[in-house]
Amino acid sequence: MIDKVKERADHYFSKLVEIRKHLHQHPELSFEENKTADFVFSTLKSVGLHPERMAKTGVVAMINGGHSGPVIALRADLDALPIQEMNDVPYKSLNNGVMHACGHDVHTASLLGAAMILNDLKADLSGSIKLIFQPGEEKLPGGASIMIKEGVLENPKPASIVGQHVFPELEVGKVGFRSGMYMASCDEIHITVKGKGGHGAMPHLAIDPVLISSHLVIALQQVVSRKSNPLISSVLSIGKFIANGATNVIPDQVKLEGTFRTFDEEWRIEAHQEIMKIAENLVSSMGGTCDIDIKKGYPFVYNDEELTERSRLSAAKYLGEQNVVELPMRATGEDFSFYTQAMPGTFYRLGVANAAKGITHPVHSAHFDADEEALRIGSGLMAWIAMNELK
Repeated sequence: MIDKVKERADHYFSKLVEIRKHLHQHPELSFEENKTADFVFSTLKSVGLHPERMAKTGVVAMINGGHSGPVIALRADLDALPIQEMNDVPYKSLNNGVMHACGHDVHTASLLGAAMILNDLKADLSGSIKLIFQPGEEKLPGGASIMIKEGVLENPKPASIVGQHVFPELEVGKVGFRSGMYMASCDEIHITVKGKGGHGAMPHLAIDPVLISSHLVIALQQVVSRKSNPLISSVLSIGKFIANGATNVIPDQVKLEGTFRTFDEEWRIEAHQEIMKIAENLVSSMGGTCDIDIKKGYPFVYNDEELTERSRLSAAKYLGEQNVVELPMRATGEDFSFYTQAMPGTFYRLGVANAAKGITHPVHSAHFDADEEALRIGSGLMAWIAMNELK
């Protein structure tokens, strides 16, 4: 059967390259993936499937095998990022300020390829495949959470779910797996520090929110360095500091934005309380006030041990043991976590780098790209993992 899957992956490879180029040229932001969803819908319909729309810009379809068995879900994400592409390639983004800089075009094309392969071989399947193309992975509350609320994991209910993500730290031809805890929860921190503006030459008449905020950025590092158990991985970063004053103007307020990430749900809740306490007490002690809004984001990604090990063994058989690597934990976040909180799931990495071609830039970079050979592997391997999981 593995030879049949590889033959079908080779057969559809050139088509998938064109699909990926089309998607890359026409990126759409989170929850605005109307044309992308239309394209996915029509592509699935063209191969004889009966897709349905969900969550406005999401698409779901079923492939029913020739024999009875469980249901396995496969997932891809559709959205792009608000980044101006700097690559000089024929398939460069045509949408100003929007780019598939996180490889979701590769994910979507690969899942479409897996759908074509599995549909061709459906007579041999012992069970069914649910194809999930979700919107809004890059933006809270996450398209996965909306799809789940609208019933994507019901009627029929999958026994497990599999997802893959591009990984420019791996050469094309390789994939990576990790069992258990893999990716962190991720929350957004929004703080407005309010003081009293004035002339820069007369600071004694003002309550300087810039000074207060500067102290606050440093003080918040206590949350990780002194408040948390050193054995629990956490990160708190402030990435935005807006003080719209001038060389001689102290502004009335400063806006701070950042992220908090961890791998422990109890500590996550405690950390939110520590952030608020430190902010309120420090700002108050320096004569200011503050508004704090912590937006709870995605939970951590947990890869089911048994499912992940079976998937790793399938990958080793498909690609060779030497092309399957063990992944470290990451503090990045993924809304695939909503699926893994609801059922057994595994989220693995697809190598897309090719140093000889200069394809080495990280995701979320204006220069990110992927070796097209990853589409052959991404489509075939996902189909192969699904077929083995049905057994």
